[in-house]
Amino acid sequence: MNGPKILWTIPVLGGIKITQTTLTSWIAMLLIMGAAWFLTRNLSVKTPGKRQIVLEKLVGMLYDLVEGTMGAHNLHFAPYIGTLFLSSIVGTLLGMTNILRPATADLNTTLAWALATTALTWYGSIKNSGLLAWLKGFAEPVALMTPMNIISEIANPISMSFRHFGNIAGGLVMTTLLYSALAALSAFVLQWIPITFINTMPIFQLGIPAFLSIYFDLFSGFVQALVISMLTMVYVGGANPPKDIPDENM
Repeated sequence: MNGPKILWTIPVLGGIKITQTTLTSWIAMLLIMGAAWFLTRNLSVKTPGKRQIVLEKLVGMLYDLVEGTMGAHNLHFAPYIGTLFLSSIVGTLLGMTNILRPATADLNTTLAWALATTALTWYGSIKNSGLLAWLKGFAEPVALMTPMNIISEIANPISMSFRHFGNIAGGLVMTTLLYSALAALSAFVLQWIPITFINTMPIFQLGIPAFLSIYFDLFSGFVQALVISMLTMVYVGGANPPKDIPDENM
């Protein structure tokens, strides 16, 4: 409810605070790296196993999505898009353990992803059109639009980060409030039973929050991961258009 707690402080450089978000992010990275190591062991060209076939299908789906959204010339961004999607999914689903706090429920996490996407977008625009042309673009179609174009450029990473963070953090707050309300309801209803073992059981917390978790953790988590990945592909792909192919007859 009050944001990620500080778990401990590393006494280096004035004290590096390790929060719940940091812990969840580290665990998410370890899980992703462990899964990558496990799924890519003993690969074979001649006799691929079921695990390899499923992996190749998933990787193929990722590359097809990137090619269809960004173009074949931007396929080198596929690993970044896949990493962003997996980090979002795993970082959100770890919150279902009820022990770890979702990494995506911290604005620092989603803002860092949005700023990385913005950096790639600006780099691609400057690389492909030049610094002067990129700066000139803020004054199009007329110079009076310059302030609005600058605000729009700054608003992109803000909207990306707040959309993802707001949906996950909002679900976390609602789930926490529901658990507290159900615990109070259990205590009120069962206080009349003169058996200590029974009247201390939060029976109303069993089952009911699971239905909300299916939406807030599973459905919403996948949707937000897909949204931030799609926005990244749109922004970065727009900054890296295909090169003009010269006409062979000329």
